[in-house]
Amino acid sequence: MYFREDFGEFEPWSGAIPTWEKITENDKEEELEELLQMIFISEIPTDTDINDLLWHDADWVLEHLGINEEE
Repeated sequence: MYFREDFGEFEPWSGAIPTWEKITENDKEEELEELLQMIFISEIPTDTDINDLLWHDADWVLEHLGINEEE
């Protein structure tokens, strides 16, 4: 169940693109959404919130999703 109806349409930009590509290559979009629900407990994140997380906290996100950075 998506907490953002348009989550599937999210398009990253700038430094978030490589992180997003790793997530999609590993079919971890649903796990990312679950992680976002835990982080943004009572609010719905904007595209900028998601992009910033993927860009500036890429290592943390990938680790929590079980994605090896060398993949």
